[in-house]
Amino acid sequence: MSSNKIVETFAEKFNTTPRLFFSPGRINLIGEHIDYNDGFVMPAATDKGIWFAVAPNASDTANFYSADLNEAYSTPLTTITPVEGWQNYLLGVIDQVQKRELTIHGFDCVFGGNVPIGAGMSSSAAVECGLLFALNEIFELHLQRTTMATMAQKAEHTFPGVKVGIMDMFASLMGKQNNVILLDCMSLDYKYLPLDLEEYSLILINTKVHHSLASGEYNQRRQQCQEGFAKLQSLLPNIKSFRDIKAEDVEKHKTDLGEVVYKRCLYVTQEIERTQKAAVLLENNEQEAFGKLMFETHQGLSQLYEVSCKELDFLVEEAKKHSSIIGSRLMGGGFGGCTINLLHKKDWAEVAKKITDAYKKEFDIDAEVYEVATSDGTHEEIGG
Repeated sequence: MSSNKIVETFAEKFNTTPRLFFSPGRINLIGEHIDYNDGFVMPAATDKGIWFAVAPNASDTANFYSADLNEAYSTPLTTITPVEGWQNYLLGVIDQVQKRELTIHGFDCVFGGNVPIGAGMSSSAAVECGLLFALNEIFELHLQRTTMATMAQKAEHTFPGVKVGIMDMFASLMGKQNNVILLDCMSLDYKYLPLDLEEYSLILINTKVHHSLASGEYNQRRQQCQEGFAKLQSLLPNIKSFRDIKAEDVEKHKTDLGEVVYKRCLYVTQEIERTQKAAVLLENNEQEAFGKLMFETHQGLSQLYEVSCKELDFLVEEAKKHSSIIGSRLMGGGFGGCTINLLHKKDWAEVAKKITDAYKKEFDIDAEVYEVATSDGTHEEIGG
């Protein structure tokens, strides 16, 4: 789906001239499952995302058309309630606007894009942020981007019911081309780190599998971490968040935590330390050392946090066989979706083919490969 197609579809469905907005998906270089554990993450907005064509319609009704799914949905703004399906990601946004007693009127909206659904690039955050940004501009709500990020997060918590952290929405709205964001998920302080990829490419390899237990397991991991932190806080009364805990502290209290919660907490503390180390390496342009941390993260996600699957593990093990790949790990919630790979630019096409051929032989699935670049955050495309 392209921006031109979205505008063309809007013209077919409605009789007004829309404004066009782009909301990017995101990648995360390191710091997975850490945003809801008060740690640090390192995401970037990507050049793949969702376009929104939106225009007011002088009514009290919101009309949506999903160009990707070829499905329409309309609702009066006076009766915004959860439903079953993709509509919840949009309705949750309207609900958050209304909870702030901000005034919006009826509108027509066509949306669609090129961010792979279910690939761990947070298409849901791109949808939520894109609609909220469009409403903010069209109805002059005067919301700051950081405020919109927290509103979009609450929208996903309430209507779809997935207790995501802040990273996806923050990256989608706050991204900056040729940079990653080092985000403190506790204070929302952030800084941009230049991403020098002259010699390297970022490649996503999509397993094309999405195991159905993902959202339930996601909420379960969050609960296990909360349980573990509460126990550790009772044993270490001076701590205020996971960032105050070292991995060796978790090791000392393994028996108190129990096997499963111990593994979750050990991963979280190790990943917080890794992400801070990774920021220094990136600032010093030490990509090879950075890549090694990506491999370490995958091992933690697979063995300790247990959100990987045989398909993701296979792709990372295949990546290790190629010296041109300096880092690889699963990206996103897990249980399917993509691996993110940092590799030498000149080799990427050949290496990607070897890995996907091996994957096809092992699972009889045609993996998809995407080269991604960083982009600016959600914005209006003037002249679109």
